[in-house]
Amino acid sequence: MPRRGLDAGRVAEAAATIADRDGLAAVTLAAVAARLGVRSPSLYHHVDGRDGLLRLVALRALRELAQVLRTAAVGRAGADALGAAAHAYRRYAREHPGRYAATLAAPRPGEDDLRDAAAETIAVLQAILTPLGVRGDDAVHAIRAWRSAVHGFVTLEAAGGFGLPADRDASFARLIGLLAAGLASPTLSRGGPGRPARPPGPG
Repeated sequence: MPRRGLDAGRVAEAAATIADRDGLAAVTLAAVAARLGVRSPSLYHHVDGRDGLLRLVALRALRELAQVLRTAAVGRAGADALGAAAHAYRRYAREHPGRYAATLAAPRPGEDDLRDAAAETIAVLQAILTPLGVRGDDAVHAIRAWRSAVHGFVTLEAAGGFGLPADRDASFARLIGLLAAGLASPTLSRGGPGRPARPPGPG
């Protein structure tokens, strides 16, 4: 019988906390069980092994990230919304490195819950890009460019890759400004509506 009071939500939170503190590789059945004060076999009522734990972390993180981006964009439009979302994305990745790492891989076949959660993030970014005239397949390319730029900066920053004395926040602001200007250019938007953008994964 499942331990009273233990559910998938508590398991997910414990796994996500370990991921942020010690890295995604540290998320194991034994570590999560120890944090929850239960024996490892108790977790099998809620997850299918370690892969199940990692899916729970990814699912929670994708939903959190979508909400973070949505909140950042409220009351803003166009390049302003795009920049606010980028800054929010960076903050989330810095504050929750383990959870963020779990969001990077595209969902595999059969992981419909992860696919749906990833699609929420895509939908937020599509809504931001639409007023800029970026639609259809152009939106897919734009979202990939946006994600690649922000992720690249976040990854280099976390690895201590910026050794020069210039302010990193100013560098990030310039990066996002250049990206927003590029995405708003007629070159990207001239194709018109095109085909509906596909949400195959997190971008």
